[in-house]
Amino acid sequence: MKCCSFLILLNLYEWLNCFLQAAVLKEEFNIDLRVMGITGSRTMLLSEVGLDLSRWRELLKQKGQVADLGKFTQHVHGNHFIPNTVLVDCTADSNVASCYHDWLRKGIHVITPNKKANSGPLDKLICLSALLICSLCETQYLKLRALQRQSYTHYFYEATVGAGLPIISTLRGLLETGDRILRIEGIFRRVIGTLSYIFNNFTGNRTFSAVVAEAKAAGFTEPDPRDDLSGTDVARKVIILARESGLKLELSDIPVQTLVPEPLRATASAEEFMKQLPEFDKDLAKERQDAEESGEVSIRCRHASALRVMTRIILWQVLRYVGVVDAINQKGVVELRRYSKSHPFAQLSGSDNIIAFTTTRYKEQPLIVRGPGAGAQVTAGGIFSDILRLASYLGAPS
Repeated sequence: MKCCSFLILLNLYEWLNCFLQAAVLKEEFNIDLRVMGITGSRTMLLSEVGLDLSRWRELLKQKGQVADLGKFTQHVHGNHFIPNTVLVDCTADSNVASCYHDWLRKGIHVITPNKKANSGPLDKLICLSALLICSLCETQYLKLRALQRQSYTHYFYEATVGAGLPIISTLRGLLETGDRILRIEGIFRRVIGTLSYIFNNFTGNRTFSAVVAEAKAAGFTEPDPRDDLSGTDVARKVIILARESGLKLELSDIPVQTLVPEPLRATASAEEFMKQLPEFDKDLAKERQDAEESGEVSIRCRHASALRVMTRIILWQVLRYVGVVDAINQKGVVELRRYSKSHPFAQLSGSDNIIAFTTTRYKEQPLIVRGPGAGAQVTAGGIFSDILRLASYLGAPS
């Protein structure tokens, strides 16, 4: 019997439903999965034998403790009766991501959809206070990958790019079989879905801020909508794919076409951004009106705003907000691009993501990965897929 215990840092509660099939896994595949702890930003719930996930909300209210990440980690790390410990980070917290290296070094496996660790700075000055030494070290991503190769501890992050789609694994498969990446181009539907929703509803007398608030309330945006409107979320995915391809790029190296009004880009919080956004409704409404009344606006025009281009071309259904990794020229970009109606990118609908890999092997006709790439359930499936892959690596029957 292969036993795995899990500590879960939550921002995505829906994926816990995947663990309800644990009994089937135990019976059919001899895999014993136990959730030993759950924590949010304020409250955590711990168990010595494994939580009853059919009652976890009730138990969290009854037996919840004040959240303490150190105590939370030690809870399972100090339990020597459980051979395999996994920490699943479902947050978007950079402070949590900064703990991965220490967890892996302690023998705790890490699975996450959190993009912060893999898209952080390449060079970071870290003070090793215990040794009173300051050194310039590699990016957390490179450190994590190196530690992963040097030990039997695993770090899986398939869901960082395409939720449940096999994008990272496809890219690794290409590279490991001797192929060379020339270009990766993708529409990551969480963001283009946000923009599509906003611009499809930004009509009549409706204000831009009201539509953004509606999209946020419906769960179509990141917790901070600027991550969607600014293109930051797509840029992080571009960085992850670029680094997986062997490029050493910083987030600051990626030019991003943004839809966030310039005065609000440095606003302290998402709440403050949403509060101040109505101040720009008149300006944005005028740009929309001008765009609708004008002729064709070229996406390459230096002075054309992204908003104007988006509003105008959306009617033609040939503009897409894409992230691109140009491996030949060692660069990346996030921008609005036009595609012919016959192009696969122009035919995308719903919540689908689509990623095209152009390689030496797939040069004339790129390898396409397409499917649902947004939403809690899809992301949950990607996380659980990584969990099952980990179990296989640890010796569970395939």
